[in-house]
Amino acid sequence: MASRARVRAPELIGAGGWLNTGGSDLSLADLRGRIVILDFWTFCCVNCLHVLDELRELEEKHRDTVVIVGVHSPKFVHEAEHQAVVDATERYEVRHPVLDDPDLATWKQYAVRAWPTLVVIDPEGYVVAQHAGEGHAHAIERLVEELEAAHEAKGTLRRGAGPYVEPEPVPGDLRFPGKVIQLPGGNLLVSDSTRHALVELAPDGETVVRRIGSGERGLADGDARTARFNEPQGLALLPAGPDGGQRVVVADTVNHALRAFDPATGTVETIAGTGRQWWQGAPTSGPAREVDLSSPWDVAYFADRLWIAMAGVHQLWTYDPVAGTVRAAAGTTNEGLVDGPAEQAWFAQPSGLAATADRLWIADSETSALRYVERDPRAADAADGADAADAADASQTADAADAFVVRTAVGTGLFDFGHRDGPAEQALFQHPLGVTALRDGSVAVSDTYNKALRRYDPATGEVSTLATDLREPSGAVLVGDDIVVVESARHRLTRLRLPEEAVRVESVAHRTRRAATEVAPGTLRLDVVFQAPTGQKLDTRYGPSTRLLVSATPPELLADGAGAGADLSRELRLADGVSEGVLHVSAMAASCDDAPDIAYPACHVHQQDWGVPIRVTPSGADRLPLVLAGLDAESGPDAA
Repeated sequence: MASRARVRAPELIGAGGWLNTGGSDLSLADLRGRIVILDFWTFCCVNCLHVLDELRELEEKHRDTVVIVGVHSPKFVHEAEHQAVVDATERYEVRHPVLDDPDLATWKQYAVRAWPTLVVIDPEGYVVAQHAGEGHAHAIERLVEELEAAHEAKGTLRRGAGPYVEPEPVPGDLRFPGKVIQLPGGNLLVSDSTRHALVELAPDGETVVRRIGSGERGLADGDARTARFNEPQGLALLPAGPDGGQRVVVADTVNHALRAFDPATGTVETIAGTGRQWWQGAPTSGPAREVDLSSPWDVAYFADRLWIAMAGVHQLWTYDPVAGTVRAAAGTTNEGLVDGPAEQAWFAQPSGLAATADRLWIADSETSALRYVERDPRAADAADGADAADAADASQTADAADAFVVRTAVGTGLFDFGHRDGPAEQALFQHPLGVTALRDGSVAVSDTYNKALRRYDPATGEVSTLATDLREPSGAVLVGDDIVVVESARHRLTRLRLPEEAVRVESVAHRTRRAATEVAPGTLRLDVVFQAPTGQKLDTRYGPSTRLLVSATPPELLADGAGAGADLSRELRLADGVSEGVLHVSAMAASCDDAPDIAYPACHVHQQDWGVPIRVTPSGADRLPLVLAGLDAESGPDAA
């Protein structure tokens, strides 16, 4: 590591207190002698959930020397509620202490700018590394091994059991269920996400008919008793086969796979995905079992193919059950809200899908938006006028007829959310996870963090509230004249009669809880800090090993500096007359083992997206450092 002033780690402060410690409060003094990894996370963030999974192996392997502390730092108002943090800690099987920091006190002390961020503290209480984004587990493990050896030699390493205290298990048929569909025979099928299984219920929504899956985390095909899932979410019926039977496709989220469940035989098989997470540069189309996926959250059959809400990469993909192929269909992997041709659109963790005859509705959770995909009418008109007799024209006609566009019905961006009914252009949701098509052409939105079921009517352009006091509704299905809602945090299905009139709810609007970064007008130096892990170097065998993409909301915020490039530092010029906005920064770096005797060096991709709210003030900073990996030599956490 480069020589720099040693910075004492600031104390851990959170008004919500501690979880997973048996009721005890922790301080850094209590952890002296251990290697501490702070994981700044929030439970809405799919990248944070990826990091939780990345850390599981390291946490187990170094349990006697390493203490991971989750610092829950909310983005949404709902995430600042203590019970919601308690629920999320159980939902995602977090097996280390968690500090509930609703006011972002510790976040500010450590100068964190992104979810997720990992900070490593040595056994003497000094910050030694910071990493933003995903893909750093290998680097942190190597650093942990170095710290173990160095502090063992110094006599400053203390081994032993950590402060984690496992909560008492809670009985029940469901635990944080995700999505629900109705099977052809009338029974309901629910993804029992935290227990890694599917549950078939009788039409009453309560009586268990059977469980599918062993209940253990894993990726294994087989019968209902031996198959394994890993936090399954979305469910969709495929069209009936030649024998009239219908299989259910399951979005097996943490396995990064699609599974097929046959209700007739009870068997489960993998139909798409490799079990590995997709990274930038990996194939985006091909045979379904050979292409990596990334946190598929929901599935729906639309336009003769199965659409996949690929929350992990902010895209929509499709699966062709006849050809057995997958491909990216909409989204660039950039996180945000941008409409237009499908391949140019931006999403932010699409998490719920519902199909009608002419639209695929999308709950785009991180932008608190309701969006939809439809065929591009201009492309369709062009296709109608093409000369199908010519082979080349026929190919172009097929491509044109298969073109789609993305549009937004409700929502404005990453940082605006709330509970407001009325005209769509001013209505607000808060991190919705589900959407359900209703028979009158409107859609019901599972408005998860508002604890409500909302309705959007395309005919009138109005948003209304159908029901409140629902604990984290995450999906719903029509059953007769009723709608059955998954109340995920109440661990049950709730049957509601669709009301004829809306419920009156006091309007409330929110902005992100993050404070804006004050920057000076004119030129702003953007530095993405990346230091390759020990024993590795930047991989330049096939060209530049780094990538930087910069944009802004509103676009007028940047007079110069937007766009893509290879250099991780860039001069931005802020436009005159625009006093605030959001800088969107996406960075990637690839590093490989640096040893001449290694024939096939291991390579790793480090990547992160930042949305940085900024405010232009005369006294603001003229440099914006964003740490991807390592420590910024020009700044760091406040000294304690």
